[in-house]
Amino acid sequence: MSRKKVLVLGGNFAGLTAALAVRHELHGDVDVRVVAASEEFLFNPSLIWLPFGKRRPADITFPLAPTFESHGVDFVHAEATALDLDGRKVTTTGGVYDYDYLVIATGYRNNFDVVPGLGPGGNAYTITTLEDAIKAGEGWRRFLRAPGDIVVGATQGAGCFGAAYEYLFNLSHQLRKAGLKRQVKLTWVSSEPFLGHFGIGGLPHGEALLSMFLKKEHITPVMSTAMDHVDEGRLVLGIAVAVDVPWQTPTPVGIPKTGFPAERMAHVAARNIAAQIKGEPPASRKPFGDIPAVCVMDAGNNGVIILADKMLPPRKHGLLIPGPQAHAMKLGFEKYFLWKTRHGYVGLP
Repeated sequence: MSRKKVLVLGGNFAGLTAALAVRHELHGDVDVRVVAASEEFLFNPSLIWLPFGKRRPADITFPLAPTFESHGVDFVHAEATALDLDGRKVTTTGGVYDYDYLVIATGYRNNFDVVPGLGPGGNAYTITTLEDAIKAGEGWRRFLRAPGDIVVGATQGAGCFGAAYEYLFNLSHQLRKAGLKRQVKLTWVSSEPFLGHFGIGGLPHGEALLSMFLKKEHITPVMSTAMDHVDEGRLVLGIAVAVDVPWQTPTPVGIPKTGFPAERMAHVAARNIAAQIKGEPPASRKPFGDIPAVCVMDAGNNGVIILADKMLPPRKHGLLIPGPQAHAMKLGFEKYFLWKTRHGYVGLP
């Protein structure tokens, strides 16, 4: 049997995991190539800290090439520009590559068009990419010189509400450290139907817990609303429109497809590719809604640990555990995950 070729597009959470996992599943008896637009791995969960100077870019990134090369994976720093599914070829800015199995793990893309004036070059900041988080840090330093009111929001269709909540609470914590908490009005605007929905339908007592957090931090919530546009110094809200999917909510709410579920899906893909190469049926399955919900929401010096047996309802178990141990856990997880990923230990939990 000739060696099969596996081509992975994307080199972050899912892409790196899929590439190394399929190599491990087949004990190296497979040719794996990764094509990624970025030559560095980025630990996205830490972007909430970068604008405040609590992290530098070098703290949360590492070069991909040495990690892949040490595990026998070919790495190409390029962008995919076209797919030829019939011919099993991918055209990239670095050449054309053929494959037997293709994994598309290119990650999220910002849809700035959903709200005019959002960006880039608009009237709001985002922390969804390293470059944007750096710009948000520049904006934060300007804010400290001339403070005013702040709005943090998650637009209609947003899929990662947890990071937005984390940034909101970290921002509140930094305002207190800067002695500005009493003079700055902080508002939270979200398309969620209620506090703590998170795009996963919420968890037991989640709304009450988040309400307590916002009250304690003197944050004003504006829920279940759509953003119309962003002017300079002003967010204009739109009229909510009822939708049928994915939730029966007045404003469209996305579902988080972030680090943990991305890893789980990558392992499923790797197992199925390995099985087919070995002549076995691709039997590995994991419906997205059945992936456990595991999240640590940081709040500067506090936080919430979110656990549930399923990502989406109906569930049997789900709980939120507030307290400073969540902040300590997130710090520890950051160090652990960067260590295991840099060394290619994708089989570790």
